[in-house]
Amino acid sequence: MFFEIREHDLAGRIGKLRTKSGTVETPTLLPVVNPNIQPIPPKEMEDKFGVEVLITNAYILKKHFNEEVAEKGIHAFLNFDGVVMTDSGAYQILRYGDVEVAPDVIVKYQELIGTDIATILDVPTGWEIGRARAEYTVNETLRRAESLFEIKSRDDILWVGPIQGGLHLNLLAEAAKRMSELPFQIYALGSPTVVMERYLFSQLVDMIVTAKSNLPSSKPLHLFGAGHPFMFALAVSLGCDLFDSAAYALYAREDRYMTDRGTVKLQNLRWLPCSCPICIDKDPKDLLELTAYERQRALAEHNLYVSMLEVKRIKEAIYEGRLWEYLEFKSKSHPSLYAALKRLSNYRDFLEKASPTTKRRGLLFYSSLSLVRPEVTRHIKRLFERYTPPEDKKALILIPKLTSEPFIRSPLFESFMKELKAALNGEVRKIHLCLYGWPFGITPIELEETYPLSQFVAPEFMDLETIKFTSEVVAKYIADKNYRAAVLLSPSGELGGKICEVFVKTCLSNGVEYQIVPFDGELDGKILRKCINLLRKILKYQS
Repeated sequence: MFFEIREHDLAGRIGKLRTKSGTVETPTLLPVVNPNIQPIPPKEMEDKFGVEVLITNAYILKKHFNEEVAEKGIHAFLNFDGVVMTDSGAYQILRYGDVEVAPDVIVKYQELIGTDIATILDVPTGWEIGRARAEYTVNETLRRAESLFEIKSRDDILWVGPIQGGLHLNLLAEAAKRMSELPFQIYALGSPTVVMERYLFSQLVDMIVTAKSNLPSSKPLHLFGAGHPFMFALAVSLGCDLFDSAAYALYAREDRYMTDRGTVKLQNLRWLPCSCPICIDKDPKDLLELTAYERQRALAEHNLYVSMLEVKRIKEAIYEGRLWEYLEFKSKSHPSLYAALKRLSNYRDFLEKASPTTKRRGLLFYSSLSLVRPEVTRHIKRLFERYTPPEDKKALILIPKLTSEPFIRSPLFESFMKELKAALNGEVRKIHLCLYGWPFGITPIELEETYPLSQFVAPEFMDLETIKFTSEVVAKYIADKNYRAAVLLSPSGELGGKICEVFVKTCLSNGVEYQIVPFDGELDGKILRKCINLLRKILKYQS
């Protein structure tokens, strides 16, 4: 087994990728190494930054260093003992229209130089092209992918099958299905470069999910040209295990200083908001006084530190089961990331299927964005597809869940049940208590302590979207579960108003007798009497 998954959260995984030159822990960043212009030597990346794997371009190597690389081998040429992946010239096709090498020649050259992870010469779909051209790029890439297994002669190299189609999602899906039928060890999403350069992260979400949904989950997915590290968490959460980026070096050439939330021109900084070895004892003026070469080198190092640190943070978030929380945090870095997180609402089932059912910790909810979490999706699906109230339950009491603490363990629950039992005697068995509120909509009382229905923390304040969500779940639950009567304990404010509206409408349309009782956290005698009088009437009528 060349790829082993150790941990997972959302569709993100921590795994081990085994190659002939060593094992790489994923998810991981592959810094792009350009042997023509390289500010940080690969050996220094390995020793100083902990880089386990990098990517370089076999087409550039063949064009400029052909015999030297062939004689030394790729690892000796780069002076790098880790894992080396090579691209094959597709980026140059995207930029310049063509390359001066045949697909079979670049396959044999990658074998000759001893790369660990090799890529066929695919034809990138690119950006803003018509359907006919997109179909050509998909079909030609697949033709070249199929021919690889007649050309290659080594079995110790992991081969990458790039998936084309771009924003033509139906073509992308077909390309992924057909590529998955070929015995590649790694798959890759092709043509996202322009999407990421323009921060079109919502479209990137569509592309990644489309590809992942049509690929085997047992194999890793590479994302070409990931760019700024603030989008790494988004890519990982959707199932990208490997991603390359030249941004650390490209930004440095333009005096662009990476931060967690974007980039800033060096001359616009008053302080260096970082504690990496480059920044810890310097200020922007110190870097600006360096020569152009020294400044580019220093900024490239800083940018690589920021990029590698982001990968560690993502891994820790996966391990702790906090990847969604981290995604929400990162989404505030840029409006395009925020829009991309909202786009995930289109892919709730994809995330729910990929995400674990239990975690090491409880969940943190922040806003209506959190309603997209797979745990919420899973609860709602099970509530309406698997759950049936106990057979003897005829009347429903809906109680607002005002805190994340288990209501079933509260003195309020104990006193409420005591009063009901005293007033209704054996008929109390026909009463079913359910809690309503965000983030889970409806929670039957007997399920309240099932993970994660009480293992969460959420703000008491509910915005309009969470109120709408809760109201819709309440309405659907009443309509679906065939109670004869329902009592709503309704809080004041916007939640109470909206819930009352849908509660009355749903009860009337489904022939359910109902009563609304004002409730703000205390069950006084007046409230209890109203509940009990209605329940007596209903239960007497039903008996």
